[in-house]
Amino acid sequence: MFGRCAVQGATLRGIEAVPVDVEVVVGRGIPAFCIVGMPDAAIQEARERVRAAVRASGFSMPNERIVVNLAPGALRKTGSGFDLPIAVGVLVATGQLDMRTVAGALLVGELSMEGSVRPVAGLLAYALCARDRGCDLVCASAPEELVAIEGLVQRGVRKLSDFRAEELSVLDAASPRYEAAMPDFRDVAGHDLAKRALQIAAAGNHGVLMTGPPGSGKTMLASRLPSILPPLDQQEALEAALICSVAGENPAGALGGARPFRSPHHSASLAGLVGGGSPPRPGEVSLAHRGVLFLDEFPQFRPSVLQSLRQPLESGRVVVTRADGNVAFPARFMLVAASNPCPCGYFGDAEHACTCTVPQVQAYQNRVGGPLMDRIDLHITVRRIPPREVLGTGGGASSEELRAGVLRAREYASWRRARAEDDGSMAALVAACRLSDADRAFYEEATEVACMSGRAIMRTLTVARTVADMEEAPAVSKGHLCEALGFRLRERMGL
Repeated sequence: MFGRCAVQGATLRGIEAVPVDVEVVVGRGIPAFCIVGMPDAAIQEARERVRAAVRASGFSMPNERIVVNLAPGALRKTGSGFDLPIAVGVLVATGQLDMRTVAGALLVGELSMEGSVRPVAGLLAYALCARDRGCDLVCASAPEELVAIEGLVQRGVRKLSDFRAEELSVLDAASPRYEAAMPDFRDVAGHDLAKRALQIAAAGNHGVLMTGPPGSGKTMLASRLPSILPPLDQQEALEAALICSVAGENPAGALGGARPFRSPHHSASLAGLVGGGSPPRPGEVSLAHRGVLFLDEFPQFRPSVLQSLRQPLESGRVVVTRADGNVAFPARFMLVAASNPCPCGYFGDAEHACTCTVPQVQAYQNRVGGPLMDRIDLHITVRRIPPREVLGTGGGASSEELRAGVLRAREYASWRRARAEDDGSMAALVAACRLSDADRAFYEEATEVACMSGRAIMRTLTVARTVADMEEAPAVSKGHLCEALGFRLRERMGL
C-alpha cells in the first residue's frame, strides 16, 4: 500500500490565511508517522487524532512509513486545522479515497477521536484564501460559522466518512442576525457637555478622555457611544468580522453592521491589548477596529501597556515583530478613556474631601504620560450631578438625536473632501479650514500661550474642522476654534 498525493491546506498568519501544500508520501521503511515543514505542537499532535479518526471512520490506517510535508518549508505552520487535509491526504495516497473528491478544494478542520470534523478559528480568513486561489472551501458543517462570499463554494463535512460520497454537500451560509439592543443616551441625566464632546468625537473619530469622581457617569456615557455611530459599511464589516473570526469570536455582530465596543480590564497584558503571543494573535485594539476601545480606570493600566497605544493611534495598525518576520494587524479605533482624578477619586470634588497627598495625586495623574495624552483630542471633566437630576433620568438628549448630527457631519465632511480632493495631509487640513487672517492670528497666539506641541496644534485644528462640519460650515471660525481649544486644554487641578 504505497502512494503519494498533495492536497491544499492553509495556515493563519496575522489575519490572513496563507496557502500550504500538504504533501503525503506512504512508502517502505520503518513504520512511522512524520510531519515536517515547521509544524507547531498542535500539528504534531495531529498524528494521534488522525490515526484514531481514520480507524473510527471505517478506513484502514497503513502500517507503513508516512511522511507529511507542509510546503513551503520555511513558513511556520500553526493550528489544528491541518487535521483534515492530513487525514484526507493519507486516505488518497493509500487509494481509499478518489483524488477527484478533493481536487480544487482547500481543506481545513480539526478531527475528533470519533472522526467528526470540528470548525476552527479563522474560518472567514480560510474562505477568503480559498476564493483568491479559485478553490472550493471544505470545512465542518457549521453554517452559523460561515459567511456568504461571492464567488466561493463552501462544502461541508460532518465526519471523515462523508468523503466516501461522490460529491460533498454545498453549505448555505446563514444570514447574519444581530439584534442586540444598545443603551440610549436618553438614560443619562444631565452631562450635556460630555454628550456634546462624545458627539464631536463620533463625528470625527476623535479620542476622548473623561476625568471625574466615582459614580459620575463616565462608564454610562462611554457605553452609549456606539449608539450614535453609523453602521459599518460592507467593507468595514468584512474587516471587523475577519479579525473576530481569527480571534475565535463570533463575527455576527460585525457582519450585522454593529460597531465593535471593547472594554478590556486594566490588568490586560501588552500582548492582550495590542496583540502578540506565539503565534501572533490580534489584541483588543484590533478587535476594536472600526469601533470603540474603552479603557476604564485609565491610569491603572501599566505605563508600558499604555505607551504601546501610541503606534496604532497614529498609523491605524499594529506591527508585531518576530524572528520569522513581521505580522500586521489593523487597528483603526476610537479611544475613549475614563479616569479618576486621584487614587481616592475625590480630588477637586466639592462634596467629598480628598484623602490623597499632593505627591500621590501628581504621581497618579502622571502615570498616563504626556506623549499619549497629546494624542487624545478631547479632554473633559465629568462632574457628579445632583440627586434631583439623577431621579429625573429619561428626559435628556436621545441617541437618535445625537446620531442625526453625527451622520450629517460625516456626510458633509465626505462631500467636502471629495470636492477639494483632500489627500489627508496637514497642508490639506489647513486649507480645508479656510481660516481668516484674524482667526489664524488668534489661534497662533492661543496655542503659543498654551505651549501646545505641533501634534496638538494640528489635532485641535482637526477637532475645530469637525465642529464646523457639524454646522455644515465651509470655513472654521473663531467660535469653532474656541470650542476645540476648550476641549483640548483640560481643567487644571491647581497642583
